[in-house]
Amino acid sequence: MELKQRIWANCGQYLRAEQPDTPVLFCAPSVLRETAQTFIDGFGGLVTYAVKANPEPQVLESLAAAGISAFDVASPAEMALVRGVSPRAVLHYHNPVRSSAEIGAALRYGMASWSVDSLSELGKLAGRVPAGSEIAVRFKLPAPGGAYDFGTKFGADEDAAATLLSEVAALGLRPALTFHPGTQCTDAGAWARHIEAAARIARGAGVALARLNVGGGFPAHRGGGAPALGAIFDAIASATRTAFGASAPALVCEPGRALVAEGLVLAARVKAIRDGADVFLNDGIYGGLAELPLMGPHGRISVIAPDGAPRRGAAVPRSVFGPTCDSVDVLPGRPGLPADMQEGDYVLFHGFGAYSAATATRFNGYGELHRVTVLSPGLDSRDGAATVAA
Repeated sequence: MELKQRIWANCGQYLRAEQPDTPVLFCAPSVLRETAQTFIDGFGGLVTYAVKANPEPQVLESLAAAGISAFDVASPAEMALVRGVSPRAVLHYHNPVRSSAEIGAALRYGMASWSVDSLSELGKLAGRVPAGSEIAVRFKLPAPGGAYDFGTKFGADEDAAATLLSEVAALGLRPALTFHPGTQCTDAGAWARHIEAAARIARGAGVALARLNVGGGFPAHRGGGAPALGAIFDAIASATRTAFGASAPALVCEPGRALVAEGLVLAARVKAIRDGADVFLNDGIYGGLAELPLMGPHGRISVIAPDGAPRRGAAVPRSVFGPTCDSVDVLPGRPGLPADMQEGDYVLFHGFGAYSAATATRFNGYGELHRVTVLSPGLDSRDGAATVAA
Protein backbone atom coordinates (compact mmCIF):
# COMPACT_ATOMS: atom_id res chain seq x y z
CA MET A 1 0.00 0.00 0.00
CA GLU A 2 1.35 3.45 -0.91
CA LEU A 3 1.47 5.78 2.07
CA LYS A 4 0.40 9.39 1.63
CA GLN A 5 1.56 12.41 3.57
CA ARG A 6 -0.49 15.55 3.40
CA ILE A 7 1.54 18.63 2.64
CA TRP A 8 -0.18 21.81 3.76
CA ALA A 9 0.27 25.16 2.07
CA ASN A 10 1.34 26.90 5.27
CA CYS A 11 0.94 26.95 9.04
CA GLY A 12 -2.23 29.03 9.06
CA GLN A 13 -4.08 26.69 6.72
CA TYR A 14 -3.39 23.68 8.95
CA LEU A 15 -4.33 25.47 12.17
CA ARG A 16 -7.64 26.70 10.71
CA ALA A 17 -8.56 23.27 9.42
CA GLU A 18 -7.41 21.03 12.27
CA GLN A 19 -7.68 23.21 15.39
CA PRO A 20 -4.95 21.21 17.19
CA ASP A 21 -4.83 21.34 20.97
CA THR A 22 -1.23 20.11 21.21
CA PRO A 23 1.85 22.07 20.10
CA VAL A 24 2.72 21.74 16.42
CA LEU A 25 6.14 21.90 14.80
CA PHE A 26 5.80 22.90 11.14
CA CYS A 27 8.61 21.95 8.77
CA ALA A 28 9.16 23.55 5.35
CA PRO A 29 11.72 21.35 3.55
CA SER A 30 12.05 23.91 0.74
CA VAL A 31 13.37 26.48 3.22
CA LEU A 32 15.85 23.98 4.65
CA ARG A 33 17.13 23.30 1.15
CA GLU A 34 17.41 27.01 0.34
CA THR A 35 19.36 27.69 3.53
CA ALA A 36 21.69 24.79 2.85
CA GLN A 37 22.33 26.21 -0.62
CA THR A 38 23.21 29.57 0.92
CA PHE A 39 25.97 27.90 2.93
CA ILE A 40 27.17 25.70 0.06
CA ASP A 41 27.39 28.68 -2.30
CA GLY A 42 28.71 31.23 0.21
CA PHE A 43 31.16 29.37 2.43
CA GLY A 44 34.52 28.63 0.86
CA GLY A 45 34.91 25.05 2.01
CA LEU A 46 33.14 21.92 3.21
CA VAL A 47 29.79 22.49 4.93
CA THR A 48 28.88 19.92 7.57
CA TYR A 49 25.67 19.87 9.61
CA ALA A 50 25.80 19.71 13.41
CA VAL A 51 23.13 17.06 13.97
CA LYS A 52 22.50 18.05 17.59
CA ALA A 53 20.56 21.14 16.46
CA ASN A 54 17.75 19.03 15.01
CA PRO A 55 18.12 15.28 14.39
CA GLU A 56 14.65 14.77 12.86
CA PRO A 57 14.83 12.42 9.84
CA GLN A 58 12.92 14.88 7.66
CA VAL A 59 15.49 17.57 8.44
CA LEU A 60 18.42 15.27 7.70
CA GLU A 61 16.78 14.12 4.46
CA SER A 62 16.14 17.70 3.33
CA LEU A 63 19.72 18.77 3.98
CA ALA A 64 21.12 15.68 2.26
CA ALA A 65 18.88 16.37 -0.75
CA ALA A 66 20.29 19.91 -0.88
CA GLY A 67 23.85 18.61 -1.10
CA ILE A 68 25.00 18.46 2.53
CA SER A 69 27.10 15.30 2.49
CA ALA A 70 29.01 15.60 5.78
CA PHE A 71 27.58 15.62 9.30
CA ASP A 72 29.03 16.53 12.69
CA VAL A 73 27.90 13.83 15.12
CA ALA A 74 28.30 13.80 18.90
CA SER A 75 27.26 10.25 19.80
CA PRO A 76 26.75 6.77 18.35
CA ALA A 77 23.00 7.45 18.32
CA GLU A 78 23.50 10.42 16.01
CA MET A 79 25.81 8.33 13.82
CA ALA A 80 23.04 5.75 13.43
CA LEU A 81 20.47 8.45 12.59
CA VAL A 82 22.62 9.90 9.83
CA ARG A 83 23.55 6.52 8.38
CA GLY A 84 19.84 5.60 8.33
CA VAL A 85 19.10 8.60 6.13
CA SER A 86 22.33 8.92 4.15
CA PRO A 87 24.35 5.67 4.18
CA ARG A 88 27.32 7.25 2.36
CA ALA A 89 27.46 10.41 4.48
CA VAL A 90 30.83 11.61 5.79
CA LEU A 91 30.90 11.68 9.60
CA HIS A 92 32.94 14.01 11.83
CA TYR A 93 33.06 13.02 15.51
CA HIS A 94 33.79 16.40 17.06
CA ASN A 95 32.59 15.79 20.59
CA PRO A 96 36.08 16.02 22.16
CA VAL A 97 35.44 13.63 25.09
CA ARG A 98 34.41 10.00 24.52
CA SER A 99 34.25 6.72 26.37
CA SER A 100 36.18 3.72 25.12
CA ALA A 101 32.90 2.10 24.04
CA GLU A 102 31.90 5.21 22.09
CA ILE A 103 35.24 5.19 20.30
CA GLY A 104 34.65 1.57 19.33
CA ALA A 105 31.21 2.37 17.96
CA ALA A 106 32.58 5.33 16.00
CA LEU A 107 35.29 3.16 14.45
CA ARG A 108 32.62 0.77 13.22
CA TYR A 109 30.71 3.65 11.60
CA GLY A 110 33.87 5.04 10.02
CA MET A 111 34.90 8.56 10.99
CA ALA A 112 36.49 11.04 8.60
CA SER A 113 37.55 13.35 11.43
CA TRP A 114 37.91 13.35 15.23
CA SER A 115 38.52 16.22 17.62
CA VAL A 116 40.44 16.37 20.91
CA ASP A 117 41.20 19.09 23.43
CA SER A 118 43.45 17.17 25.85
CA LEU A 119 46.40 14.78 25.83
CA SER A 120 44.36 12.22 27.76
CA GLU A 121 41.67 12.08 25.05
CA LEU A 122 44.29 11.96 22.30
CA GLY A 123 45.84 9.01 24.13
CA LYS A 124 42.53 7.14 23.89
CA LEU A 125 42.61 7.47 20.09
CA ALA A 126 46.29 6.71 19.57
CA GLY A 127 46.73 3.18 18.28
CA ARG A 128 42.98 2.73 17.74
CA VAL A 129 42.17 5.07 14.85
CA PRO A 130 43.63 4.19 11.44
CA ALA A 131 46.96 5.73 10.48
CA GLY A 132 46.49 9.06 8.76
CA SER A 133 43.14 9.76 10.43
CA GLU A 134 42.33 13.45 10.80
CA ILE A 135 42.55 14.72 14.38
CA ALA A 136 41.32 18.29 14.85
CA VAL A 137 42.68 19.92 17.99
CA ARG A 138 39.99 22.11 19.51
CA PHE A 139 41.18 25.41 20.96
CA LYS A 140 39.38 28.27 22.63
CA LEU A 141 39.45 32.03 22.98
CA PRO A 142 37.09 34.31 24.91
CA ALA A 143 33.82 34.46 22.95
CA PRO A 144 32.14 37.84 23.62
CA GLY A 145 30.16 37.72 20.36
CA GLY A 146 28.09 34.64 21.19
CA ALA A 147 24.92 34.12 23.21
CA TYR A 148 26.90 31.78 25.42
CA ASP A 149 30.50 30.58 25.49
CA PHE A 150 31.30 27.01 24.42
CA GLY A 151 34.84 27.48 25.77
CA THR A 152 33.68 26.96 29.33
CA LYS A 153 33.40 23.22 28.62
CA PHE A 154 35.63 22.44 25.63
CA GLY A 155 38.85 23.71 24.09
CA ALA A 156 42.55 23.98 24.92
CA ASP A 157 44.31 27.32 25.30
CA GLU A 158 46.80 28.30 22.61
CA ASP A 159 49.90 26.83 24.26
CA ALA A 160 48.18 23.54 25.09
CA ALA A 161 46.72 23.39 21.57
CA ALA A 162 50.20 23.77 20.04
CA THR A 163 51.48 20.90 22.20
CA LEU A 164 48.53 18.74 21.16
CA LEU A 165 48.98 19.57 17.49
CA SER A 166 52.66 18.57 17.64
CA GLU A 167 51.71 15.28 19.27
CA VAL A 168 49.08 14.57 16.60
CA ALA A 169 51.71 14.99 13.89
CA ALA A 170 54.23 12.88 15.83
CA LEU A 171 51.70 10.03 16.00
CA GLY A 172 51.42 9.98 12.21
CA LEU A 173 47.88 11.39 12.28
CA ARG A 174 46.53 14.16 10.05
CA PRO A 175 46.73 17.45 11.99
CA ALA A 176 43.86 19.95 11.93
CA LEU A 177 42.47 22.65 14.18
CA THR A 178 38.90 23.46 15.15
CA PHE A 179 37.13 26.04 17.29
CA HIS A 180 33.65 27.33 18.14
CA PRO A 181 33.12 31.12 18.33
CA GLY A 182 30.04 30.82 20.58
CA THR A 183 26.43 30.10 19.72
CA GLN A 184 24.35 32.68 17.82
CA CYS A 185 27.51 34.69 17.18
CA THR A 186 26.78 37.90 15.26
CA ASP A 187 30.34 39.26 15.38
CA ALA A 188 32.19 38.34 12.18
CA GLY A 189 35.39 39.44 13.89
CA ALA A 190 35.11 36.50 16.28
CA TRP A 191 35.94 34.13 13.42
CA ALA A 192 38.82 36.35 12.31
CA ARG A 193 40.33 36.36 15.81
CA HIS A 194 40.10 32.57 16.04
CA ILE A 195 41.64 32.12 12.59
CA GLU A 196 44.54 34.40 13.56
CA ALA A 197 45.02 32.27 16.70
CA ALA A 198 44.92 29.09 14.60
CA ALA A 199 47.81 30.39 12.50
CA ARG A 200 49.79 31.19 15.65
CA ILE A 201 49.13 27.72 17.05
CA ALA A 202 50.22 26.01 13.84
CA ARG A 203 53.40 28.09 13.68
CA GLY A 204 54.14 27.39 17.33
CA ALA A 205 53.72 23.67 16.76
CA GLY A 206 55.75 23.73 13.54
CA VAL A 207 52.92 21.87 11.83
CA ALA A 208 51.22 22.45 8.48
CA LEU A 209 47.47 22.14 8.93
CA ALA A 210 45.54 19.75 6.73
CA ARG A 211 42.28 21.54 7.49
CA LEU A 212 40.85 24.30 9.66
CA ASN A 213 37.33 23.81 10.97
CA VAL A 214 35.79 27.20 11.80
CA GLY A 215 33.02 25.59 13.82
CA GLY A 216 29.39 26.50 14.14
CA GLY A 217 27.98 29.54 15.90
CA PHE A 218 26.52 31.05 12.73
CA PRO A 219 23.48 33.08 13.78
CA ALA A 220 19.84 32.48 12.93
CA HIS A 221 17.15 35.15 12.53
CA ARG A 222 15.72 35.79 16.01
CA GLY A 223 14.38 39.29 15.37
CA GLY A 224 15.79 42.70 14.53
CA GLY A 225 16.71 41.73 10.98
CA ALA A 226 18.16 38.65 9.35
CA PRO A 227 21.84 38.03 10.16
CA ALA A 228 24.45 38.92 7.55
CA LEU A 229 25.85 35.47 6.82
CA GLY A 230 27.61 36.76 3.71
CA ALA A 231 29.66 39.18 5.80
CA ILE A 232 30.72 36.31 8.06
CA PHE A 233 31.69 34.14 5.08
CA ASP A 234 33.73 37.04 3.67
CA ALA A 235 35.43 37.65 7.03
CA ILE A 236 36.41 33.99 7.27
CA ALA A 237 37.87 33.93 3.76
CA SER A 238 39.76 37.20 4.26
CA ALA A 239 41.16 36.23 7.66
CA THR A 240 42.32 32.86 6.32
CA ARG A 241 44.20 34.49 3.44
CA THR A 242 45.80 37.05 5.74
CA ALA A 243 46.77 34.62 8.50
CA PHE A 244 48.02 31.72 6.38
CA GLY A 245 48.87 33.17 2.98
CA ALA A 246 49.82 30.60 0.37
CA SER A 247 49.81 27.80 2.95
CA ALA A 248 46.13 28.27 3.85
CA PRO A 249 44.45 24.99 4.89
CA ALA A 250 41.18 23.75 3.48
CA LEU A 251 38.20 25.12 5.41
CA VAL A 252 35.34 23.28 7.09
CA CYS A 253 32.34 24.65 8.97
CA GLU A 254 29.72 22.87 11.07
CA PRO A 255 26.59 25.05 11.39
CA GLY A 256 23.60 23.69 13.24
CA ARG A 257 21.22 26.45 14.28
CA ALA A 258 21.74 28.61 11.19
CA LEU A 259 21.04 25.72 8.82
CA VAL A 260 17.73 24.62 10.30
CA ALA A 261 16.15 27.39 12.38
CA GLU A 262 14.38 29.18 9.54
CA GLY A 263 12.81 26.03 8.13
CA LEU A 264 10.53 25.35 11.10
CA VAL A 265 7.81 27.16 13.05
CA LEU A 266 6.51 26.17 16.49
CA ALA A 267 2.83 26.83 17.24
CA ALA A 268 1.51 26.72 20.80
CA ARG A 269 -2.10 27.26 21.83
CA VAL A 270 -3.30 29.69 24.49
CA LYS A 271 -4.75 27.58 27.32
CA ALA A 272 -5.83 30.50 29.41
CA ILE A 273 -5.41 34.20 30.00
CA ARG A 274 -5.57 34.51 33.77
CA ASP A 275 -7.68 37.50 34.79
CA GLY A 276 -6.92 39.14 31.47
CA ALA A 277 -3.18 39.31 32.16
CA ASP A 278 -0.92 36.23 32.44
CA VAL A 279 -0.87 33.90 29.43
CA PHE A 280 -0.65 30.11 29.77
CA LEU A 281 0.43 28.08 26.70
CA ASN A 282 0.27 24.37 26.02
CA ASP A 283 4.05 24.36 25.52
CA GLY A 284 6.87 25.82 27.57
CA ILE A 285 10.47 25.51 28.66
CA TYR A 286 10.17 21.77 29.28
CA GLY A 287 8.95 21.32 25.71
CA GLY A 288 9.76 22.98 22.41
CA LEU A 289 10.63 26.29 24.10
CA ALA A 290 13.39 24.77 26.24
CA GLU A 291 16.17 26.96 24.90
CA LEU A 292 14.58 30.34 25.59
CA PRO A 293 15.90 30.69 29.17
CA LEU A 294 19.43 30.36 27.75
CA MET A 295 18.97 32.43 24.61
CA GLY A 296 16.66 35.13 25.94
CA PRO A 297 13.45 36.49 24.39
CA HIS A 298 12.59 35.47 20.85
CA GLY A 299 11.64 38.43 18.72
CA ARG A 300 9.69 36.67 15.96
CA ILE A 301 6.28 35.86 17.43
CA SER A 302 2.86 36.20 15.85
CA VAL A 303 -0.62 35.38 17.14
CA ILE A 304 -3.61 34.20 15.11
CA ALA A 305 -7.20 33.40 16.01
CA PRO A 306 -8.57 29.88 15.48
CA ASP A 307 -10.02 31.03 12.13
CA GLY A 308 -6.54 32.12 11.00
CA ALA A 309 -7.12 35.86 11.34
CA PRO A 310 -4.08 37.68 12.74
CA ARG A 311 -4.44 39.42 16.07
CA ARG A 312 -3.50 43.06 15.51
CA GLY A 313 -4.08 44.65 18.91
CA ALA A 314 -1.45 46.83 20.51
CA ALA A 315 1.46 44.87 22.00
CA VAL A 316 1.08 44.38 25.74
CA PRO A 317 3.96 42.96 27.84
CA ARG A 318 2.72 39.77 29.47
CA SER A 319 4.05 36.99 31.64
CA VAL A 320 3.87 33.83 29.54
CA PHE A 321 3.84 30.48 31.32
CA GLY A 322 4.12 26.93 30.05
CA PRO A 323 1.61 24.19 30.93
CA THR A 324 3.49 22.39 33.71
CA CYS A 325 3.03 22.86 37.44
CA ASP A 326 6.64 24.06 37.82
CA SER A 327 6.90 27.78 38.55
CA VAL A 328 10.15 28.12 36.57
CA ASP A 329 8.19 27.18 33.42
CA VAL A 330 7.99 30.79 32.22
CA LEU A 331 9.27 32.49 29.08
CA PRO A 332 11.92 35.17 29.60
CA GLY A 333 11.33 38.84 29.09
CA ARG A 334 7.53 39.39 29.22
CA PRO A 335 7.01 39.37 25.44
CA GLY A 336 4.68 41.94 23.94
CA LEU A 337 1.55 40.13 22.77
CA PRO A 338 -1.61 41.58 21.13
CA ALA A 339 -4.12 43.14 23.49
CA ASP A 340 -6.95 41.39 21.62
CA MET A 341 -5.47 37.90 22.09
CA GLN A 342 -7.96 35.34 23.41
CA GLU A 343 -8.01 31.86 24.85
CA GLY A 344 -7.80 29.31 22.06
CA ASP A 345 -5.55 31.47 19.88
CA TYR A 346 -2.27 30.19 18.47
CA VAL A 347 1.10 31.76 19.27
CA LEU A 348 3.66 31.08 16.53
CA PHE A 349 7.40 31.17 17.14
CA HIS A 350 9.02 31.68 13.73
CA GLY A 351 12.52 30.45 12.91
CA PHE A 352 12.34 27.78 15.60
CA GLY A 353 13.88 24.74 13.92
CA ALA A 354 16.93 24.49 16.19
CA TYR A 355 16.91 23.03 19.70
CA SER A 356 13.12 22.74 19.88
CA ALA A 357 12.18 19.11 19.24
CA ALA A 358 15.76 18.10 20.04
CA THR A 359 15.57 19.24 23.67
CA ALA A 360 11.88 18.73 24.50
CA THR A 361 10.97 16.57 27.50
CA ARG A 362 7.67 14.99 28.58
CA PHE A 363 7.67 16.52 32.07
CA ASN A 364 4.23 16.53 33.70
CA GLY A 365 2.86 14.68 30.67
CA TYR A 366 3.35 17.68 28.37
CA GLY A 367 5.93 18.24 25.63
CA GLU A 368 4.45 16.21 22.78
CA LEU A 369 5.09 18.00 19.48
CA HIS A 370 2.94 17.10 16.49
CA ARG A 371 4.87 17.28 13.19
CA VAL A 372 3.35 18.82 10.07
CA THR A 373 4.96 19.46 6.67
CA VAL A 374 4.20 22.73 4.89
CA LEU A 375 5.18 24.26 1.57
CA SER A 376 5.86 27.60 3.25
CA PRO A 377 6.31 28.55 6.92
CA GLY A 378 4.22 31.70 6.35
CA LEU A 379 0.62 32.51 7.20
CA ASP A 380 -0.67 34.65 4.36
CA SER A 381 -1.86 32.02 1.82
CA ARG A 382 -5.20 30.24 1.84
CA ASP A 383 -4.42 27.91 -1.05
CA GLY A 384 -5.42 24.29 -0.89
CA ALA A 385 -3.18 21.55 0.51
CA ALA A 386 -1.42 19.01 -1.66
CA THR A 387 -1.25 15.27 -1.15
CA VAL A 388 1.99 13.60 -2.26
CA ALA A 389 3.54 10.18 -1.93
CA ALA A 390 5.65 9.79 1.22
